[in-house]
Amino acid sequence: MPTITDRKTALLTKFLLSIILFTCLIYNGHASPTILKEASIIKNFYTVNHQSIYWFDTARNSRRATEWLDEMNDSEQYGIRPDKSLIAQMKSVLSDRKKLDPVAKEEKDKQITGMVLGFIKDLKEGNIHFDYDEVKTSKDSSYIFQLMDSRYEGKVSKIVASMDCKDPEYLVLKKYLNDSIKETVSFKYKTVVLAMNYRRYLTAYHQPEYILVNIPTAEATYFKNDVPTIQMRTVPGKKSKPTPTISSYVTSIVTFPYWNVPFDVAVKEIIPKIRKNENYLEQNNFDVVDAKGNVIDDSDINWKDYNGRNFPYFFRQSTGSENSLGVLKFNLQNPFSIFLHATSNPGAFLRDNRFLSHGCIRLEKPLDLADALLRGKLDIEALKSGKKDNEPNTIMLPEKVPTFIIYVPLMVADNKVTFLKDVYGLIK
Repeated sequence: MPTITDRKTALLTKFLLSIILFTCLIYNGHASPTILKEASIIKNFYTVNHQSIYWFDTARNSRRATEWLDEMNDSEQYGIRPDKSLIAQMKSVLSDRKKLDPVAKEEKDKQITGMVLGFIKDLKEGNIHFDYDEVKTSKDSSYIFQLMDSRYEGKVSKIVASMDCKDPEYLVLKKYLNDSIKETVSFKYKTVVLAMNYRRYLTAYHQPEYILVNIPTAEATYFKNDVPTIQMRTVPGKKSKPTPTISSYVTSIVTFPYWNVPFDVAVKEIIPKIRKNENYLEQNNFDVVDAKGNVIDDSDINWKDYNGRNFPYFFRQSTGSENSLGVLKFNLQNPFSIFLHATSNPGAFLRDNRFLSHGCIRLEKPLDLADALLRGKLDIEALKSGKKDNEPNTIMLPEKVPTFIIYVPLMVADNKVTFLKDVYGLIK
């Protein structure tokens, strides 16, 4: 009799062959958008099984489907909001399965499969939507095989419990959710559920080395071998210039960076200051540059003639410790021009309300972080000198480092949950 391992190997082979077949169809120009849409996690599930009916195929499988639906119905304990009316509908359909015609049976079978796979996915990686996500990868094939293998693994309740997140912070949040929160429309409920989903996501996608920035706590932590090694205060974006949530990678570090001023900051903040003080640019080490990076003589510019509709230039702040980015910039892949950096104003870290930036993240300990990411191969003393007009230098990291900028207005410490101000008003 074949073992579970033998069955897994056979199923994996079938799955890979099906993917190769789909790929061949695509590259030979025979795949329509409809076929591509069908080649999803649900389609692949049935391809691996070599059948169009799964749950309605036998009475045993129908009972198994009912077990999964029962677990979904009770999933509030995991911070998952079930669609109880849909679950009840599917359970009713299963009980009257003999009355269904073949087309309806196949449609309902796929619907249940989608519900179960979606439930597994939420359990394993959380339901999180970053403003930009470069780290997340598809784990659909693993969820397919987890569902198929579950046929041989006893009660569904035990399977679900084994799939649940084991992260210590998640477990504290789960206990708090089930012991201390009754009202499901409250700020605390929504915040705890959000935090639980983030912990699932981080458990699924973090690596032993990563950076975690939580906007509402205005703090950042560097993890090495899963241990919090460097912790620091941050200055995130102000409410009018909020920092987006990002799951991406720090790929390089720039020493003595220029600050290329964002256009809206240039026209809304800097030009009005120049009109009031003709020496503002010189006092703050700004150059005026054109689109090609050529420096323009600002003495010939009549600042009263320009506004956001016709300003043809850019502002670039010279390098050095007085630069707004300080002496270090951490390049982070994203489409928003958001990055982590040092600062020329360390006094901001002493404030309780540190939501002051234009969206980027100012770091309290940038030298410590850069030294850790570059494995001690950074000339710290040269950076501390902070000399003006050093040439920027980009240093690639040995390996890109996952960086997660999240938004969770709570913190967990010593098994206690503390709620924070919803600074951006996002918990609705």
